[in-house]
Amino acid sequence: MTKEWTELGISNDFLFGKIMRDPELCKELLEVILNVPIARVEYPEEQKTIDISQDARSVRLDVYVADGNNTVYDIEMQTVQEKDLPKRSRYYQGMIDLSLIEKGEPYNHLNRSYVIFICTFDAFGKEESVYTFENMCKEVENLPLGDETHKIFLNAQGASKNVSPQLKAFLQYVAGNLSEDPFVKKLDNAVIKAKNNEEWRREYMTLLMRDRENLEKGRAEGRAEGRAEGRTDGYIANIRLCQRFHMSKEAALNELKHAFSSSDAEAQMILNRYWDISL
Repeated sequence: MTKEWTELGISNDFLFGKIMRDPELCKELLEVILNVPIARVEYPEEQKTIDISQDARSVRLDVYVADGNNTVYDIEMQTVQEKDLPKRSRYYQGMIDLSLIEKGEPYNHLNRSYVIFICTFDAFGKEESVYTFENMCKEVENLPLGDETHKIFLNAQGASKNVSPQLKAFLQYVAGNLSEDPFVKKLDNAVIKAKNNEEWRREYMTLLMRDRENLEKGRAEGRAEGRAEGRTDGYIANIRLCQRFHMSKEAALNELKHAFSSSDAEAQMILNRYWDISL
């Protein structure tokens, strides 16, 4: 969260979650992405937190819905390119499964599930607008595993021609380009209406201030750990905090320079050395 309320667009995860509270908008978005009819969606939840145990890393989902037909969907808005995005999708999938099934229940109670990342960038560098992944057998052609899990990564910068006009218009809107597409116009009207919601504005600004305070606290803790236990622990603690807030490596570099009064070269060396270790 770095933008002020008036600057936000559909690609902001907070605003996106609020807009997807509307079951009809959420249903239509899923239909545009999956190109299949969906009867209805049930209980849209924005910013759903799954916390299995005190020792496990919790996960906060942008939009989590069910369609009433034994299928659940997690829709994530992603604006920062991260090399671990595929593994994050795997972790989200596992956490969703754990939340769906109670201890001792048979595995066939697990729902069909989709983890969908709407990216403002090309996560795989192949210029596709949509990347869909399912588990398939390597040795036997066209033999699916049948675990009913799907992971989809959308690319707002994609150049694919084999996508529907509606999906193309939606992705262009995520990239910041308005069109006359009926669904895009509905979304844009919802964005305008949401930004006039004073309660949501206060909630966003409160979260923005809290995140800034946490980041400053993390800087202080990183400096303290660096003095008390060696600077390596401080570096890793600071980098982990940056990753927690989905900051880019460039932003994390600036944080390291600020937290440890490092030169550009020193901060870059620290980032290169500890970025992957901290993930």
